[in-house]
Amino acid sequence: MRHHSQRVPGKNYRSLAGKPLFHYILTALLACPEISHIIVDTDSQEITAGIEQHFPQVTILQRPEHLRGDAVPMNDILIHDIGQVAADFYIQTHSTNPLLRPETISHAIHTLLEQYPIYDSLFSVTRLQTRLWDQAGHAINHNPDILLQTQDLQPVYEENSCMYIFSRDTLFARHNRLGERPLMFEIDAEEAWDIDNELDFQICEVLVKKQLGANRK
Repeated sequence: MRHHSQRVPGKNYRSLAGKPLFHYILTALLACPEISHIIVDTDSQEITAGIEQHFPQVTILQRPEHLRGDAVPMNDILIHDIGQVAADFYIQTHSTNPLLRPETISHAIHTLLEQYPIYDSLFSVTRLQTRLWDQAGHAINHNPDILLQTQDLQPVYEENSCMYIFSRDTLFARHNRLGERPLMFEIDAEEAWDIDNELDFQICEVLVKKQLGANRK
Protein backbone atom coordinates (compact mmCIF):
# COMPACT_ATOMS: atom_id res chain seq x y z
CA MET A 1 0.00 0.00 0.00
CA ARG A 2 1.95 2.96 -1.28
CA HIS A 3 1.50 6.47 0.03
CA HIS A 4 1.97 7.97 -3.41
CA SER A 5 -0.43 7.28 -6.28
CA GLN A 6 0.14 8.55 -9.81
CA ARG A 7 -3.45 8.75 -11.08
CA VAL A 8 -5.65 8.98 -7.96
CA PRO A 9 -3.86 11.05 -5.30
CA GLY A 10 -3.83 9.38 -1.89
CA LYS A 11 -6.17 6.64 -3.09
CA ASN A 12 -5.04 3.92 -0.67
CA TYR A 13 -6.11 5.94 2.36
CA ARG A 14 -8.74 8.15 0.72
CA SER A 15 -12.25 7.86 2.17
CA LEU A 16 -14.58 5.58 0.21
CA ALA A 17 -18.17 5.46 1.48
CA GLY A 18 -17.01 6.73 4.87
CA LYS A 19 -13.90 4.57 5.44
CA PRO A 20 -10.30 4.72 4.22
CA LEU A 21 -9.98 2.52 1.14
CA PHE A 22 -7.46 0.14 2.71
CA HIS A 23 -9.93 -0.81 5.46
CA TYR A 24 -12.07 -2.82 3.05
CA ILE A 25 -9.48 -5.37 1.94
CA LEU A 26 -8.09 -5.83 5.47
CA THR A 27 -11.59 -6.48 6.80
CA ALA A 28 -12.14 -9.09 4.06
CA LEU A 29 -8.82 -10.84 4.70
CA LEU A 30 -9.40 -10.97 8.45
CA ALA A 31 -12.69 -12.77 7.80
CA CYS A 32 -10.91 -15.65 5.98
CA PRO A 33 -10.09 -18.52 8.38
CA GLU A 34 -7.60 -19.97 5.88
CA ILE A 35 -5.29 -16.96 6.25
CA SER A 36 -2.99 -17.21 9.25
CA HIS A 37 -1.02 -13.97 8.96
CA ILE A 38 -1.71 -10.65 7.24
CA ILE A 39 1.17 -8.41 6.16
CA VAL A 40 0.94 -4.87 4.81
CA ASP A 41 3.94 -3.57 2.90
CA THR A 42 3.82 0.23 2.95
CA ASP A 43 5.84 3.42 2.91
CA SER A 44 2.92 5.48 4.24
CA GLN A 45 2.91 6.83 7.77
CA GLU A 46 -0.81 7.56 7.41
CA ILE A 47 -1.58 3.93 6.54
CA THR A 48 0.78 2.69 9.26
CA ALA A 49 -1.02 4.81 11.89
CA GLY A 50 -4.43 3.64 10.65
CA ILE A 51 -3.44 -0.02 10.82
CA GLU A 52 -1.98 0.33 14.29
CA GLN A 53 -5.21 1.94 15.46
CA HIS A 54 -7.83 -0.20 13.70
CA PHE A 55 -6.07 -3.47 12.77
CA PRO A 56 -3.50 -4.21 15.50
CA GLN A 57 -3.40 -7.89 14.49
CA VAL A 58 -1.92 -6.96 11.09
CA THR A 59 1.87 -6.88 10.66
CA ILE A 60 3.39 -3.82 8.98
CA LEU A 61 6.51 -4.06 6.82
CA GLN A 62 8.06 -0.70 6.04
CA ARG A 63 9.01 -0.70 2.35
CA PRO A 64 12.73 0.07 1.88
CA GLU A 65 13.66 3.21 0.01
CA HIS A 66 15.10 1.31 -2.96
CA LEU A 67 11.75 -0.45 -3.56
CA ARG A 68 9.57 2.68 -3.54
CA GLY A 69 9.89 3.92 -7.12
CA ASP A 70 7.04 3.77 -9.62
CA ALA A 71 9.07 1.53 -11.92
CA VAL A 72 10.05 -1.08 -9.30
CA PRO A 73 8.71 -4.51 -10.38
CA MET A 74 6.16 -5.99 -7.99
CA ASN A 75 8.00 -9.31 -8.00
CA ASP A 76 11.04 -7.59 -6.43
CA ILE A 77 8.83 -6.24 -3.65
CA LEU A 78 7.27 -9.66 -3.09
CA ILE A 79 10.67 -11.35 -2.87
CA HIS A 80 11.71 -8.82 -0.24
CA ASP A 81 8.51 -9.39 1.73
CA ILE A 82 8.57 -13.18 1.79
CA GLY A 83 12.17 -12.94 2.94
CA GLN A 84 10.79 -11.28 6.09
CA VAL A 85 7.89 -13.68 6.75
CA ALA A 86 8.16 -17.42 6.05
CA ALA A 87 5.18 -19.43 4.83
CA ASP A 88 4.42 -22.24 2.40
CA PHE A 89 1.88 -20.22 0.41
CA TYR A 90 1.21 -16.52 0.00
CA ILE A 91 -1.80 -14.63 -1.29
CA GLN A 92 -1.29 -11.15 -2.66
CA THR A 93 -4.12 -8.68 -3.04
CA HIS A 94 -4.44 -4.91 -3.01
CA SER A 95 -6.17 -2.12 -1.13
CA THR A 96 -7.63 -1.14 -4.51
CA ASN A 97 -9.99 -4.15 -4.49
CA PRO A 98 -12.66 -2.94 -2.02
CA LEU A 99 -15.44 -5.21 -3.34
CA LEU A 100 -13.52 -8.47 -3.00
CA ARG A 101 -15.48 -10.74 -0.65
CA PRO A 102 -14.05 -13.10 2.02
CA GLU A 103 -15.97 -16.02 0.50
CA THR A 104 -14.28 -15.44 -2.85
CA ILE A 105 -10.83 -15.30 -1.28
CA SER A 106 -11.47 -18.51 0.66
CA HIS A 107 -12.81 -20.23 -2.45
CA ALA A 108 -9.69 -19.27 -4.42
CA ILE A 109 -7.41 -20.66 -1.71
CA HIS A 110 -9.25 -23.99 -1.58
CA THR A 111 -9.40 -24.18 -5.39
CA LEU A 112 -5.61 -23.98 -5.70
CA LEU A 113 -4.80 -26.23 -2.76
CA GLU A 114 -7.15 -28.92 -4.03
CA GLN A 115 -5.39 -28.94 -7.42
CA TYR A 116 -1.82 -28.37 -6.29
CA PRO A 117 0.72 -29.31 -7.69
CA ILE A 118 -1.12 -29.85 -10.99
CA TYR A 119 -1.44 -26.07 -10.87
CA ASP A 120 1.38 -24.34 -9.02
CA SER A 121 -0.11 -20.84 -8.65
CA LEU A 122 -3.36 -18.93 -9.13
CA PHE A 123 -4.37 -15.55 -10.49
CA SER A 124 -7.82 -14.01 -10.73
CA VAL A 125 -9.45 -13.04 -14.00
CA THR A 126 -12.60 -11.43 -15.36
CA ARG A 127 -14.45 -12.96 -18.29
CA LEU A 128 -14.86 -10.77 -21.37
CA GLN A 129 -17.27 -11.53 -24.18
CA THR A 130 -16.88 -8.54 -26.46
CA ARG A 131 -15.27 -7.88 -29.82
CA LEU A 132 -11.58 -7.12 -29.33
CA TRP A 133 -9.09 -5.70 -31.83
CA ASP A 134 -5.33 -5.21 -31.73
CA GLN A 135 -3.49 -1.95 -32.52
CA ALA A 136 -3.20 -2.88 -36.19
CA GLY A 137 -6.95 -3.27 -36.54
CA HIS A 138 -6.91 -7.07 -36.59
CA ALA A 139 -9.70 -8.97 -34.85
CA ILE A 140 -8.41 -10.84 -31.80
CA ASN A 141 -11.26 -13.06 -30.70
CA HIS A 142 -13.85 -12.99 -33.47
CA ASN A 143 -14.37 -13.21 -37.22
CA PRO A 144 -15.66 -9.84 -38.51
CA ASP A 145 -17.33 -11.65 -41.42
CA ILE A 146 -19.45 -13.71 -39.02
CA LEU A 147 -21.35 -11.31 -36.80
CA LEU A 148 -22.07 -13.48 -33.78
CA GLN A 149 -23.89 -12.04 -30.80
CA THR A 150 -21.33 -11.07 -28.18
CA GLN A 151 -22.78 -13.58 -25.72
CA ASP A 152 -21.95 -16.32 -28.25
CA LEU A 153 -18.30 -15.34 -28.64
CA GLN A 154 -15.59 -17.50 -27.13
CA PRO A 155 -14.68 -15.74 -23.88
CA VAL A 156 -11.29 -14.18 -23.25
CA TYR A 157 -10.03 -13.36 -19.78
CA GLU A 158 -8.55 -10.20 -18.28
CA GLU A 159 -6.05 -10.44 -15.44
CA ASN A 160 -7.87 -8.26 -12.90
CA SER A 161 -5.16 -7.88 -10.19
CA CYS A 162 -7.50 -8.94 -7.39
CA MET A 163 -5.61 -12.04 -6.22
CA TYR A 164 -2.41 -13.98 -6.74
CA ILE A 165 -1.62 -17.16 -4.80
CA PHE A 166 1.84 -18.72 -5.07
CA SER A 167 4.33 -20.76 -3.13
CA ARG A 168 7.58 -19.55 -1.68
CA ASP A 169 9.48 -21.96 -3.94
CA THR A 170 7.75 -20.65 -7.08
CA LEU A 171 8.54 -17.01 -6.37
CA PHE A 172 12.19 -17.67 -5.54
CA ALA A 173 12.77 -20.08 -8.43
CA ARG A 174 11.08 -18.00 -11.14
CA HIS A 175 11.33 -14.48 -9.72
CA ASN A 176 7.65 -14.39 -10.61
CA ARG A 177 4.42 -14.79 -8.64
CA LEU A 178 3.05 -16.87 -11.52
CA GLY A 179 4.41 -20.38 -11.76
CA GLU A 180 4.85 -22.58 -14.81
CA ARG A 181 1.26 -23.87 -14.49
CA PRO A 182 -0.95 -21.04 -13.22
CA LEU A 183 -4.67 -21.54 -12.67
CA MET A 184 -7.07 -18.81 -13.79
CA PHE A 185 -9.72 -18.09 -11.16
CA GLU A 186 -12.75 -16.25 -12.48
CA ILE A 187 -14.40 -13.46 -10.46
CA ASP A 188 -17.63 -11.70 -11.41
CA ALA A 189 -17.02 -8.29 -12.94
CA GLU A 190 -18.92 -6.36 -10.25
CA GLU A 191 -16.73 -7.83 -7.52
CA ALA A 192 -13.48 -7.58 -9.45
CA TRP A 193 -13.14 -3.79 -9.71
CA ASP A 194 -9.57 -2.62 -9.29
CA ILE A 195 -9.28 1.12 -8.66
CA ASP A 196 -6.82 2.47 -11.20
CA ASN A 197 -8.27 5.89 -11.97
CA GLU A 198 -10.82 8.42 -10.70
CA LEU A 199 -13.74 6.83 -12.56
CA ASP A 200 -12.97 3.44 -10.97
CA PHE A 201 -12.99 5.12 -7.55
CA GLN A 202 -16.37 6.72 -8.16
CA ILE A 203 -17.91 3.48 -9.47
CA CYS A 204 -16.61 1.49 -6.50
CA GLU A 205 -18.01 4.06 -4.10
CA VAL A 206 -21.46 3.70 -5.68
CA LEU A 207 -21.25 -0.11 -5.51
CA VAL A 208 -20.05 -0.12 -1.89
CA LYS A 209 -22.87 2.22 -0.86
CA LYS A 210 -25.31 -0.04 -2.68
CA GLN A 211 -24.00 -3.05 -0.73
CA LEU A 212 -24.15 -1.17 2.57
CA GLY A 213 -27.73 -0.13 1.86
CA ALA A 214 -28.72 -3.71 1.02
CA ASN A 215 -27.12 -5.00 4.23
CA ARG A 216 -29.14 -2.56 6.35
CA LYS A 217 -32.48 -3.86 5.01
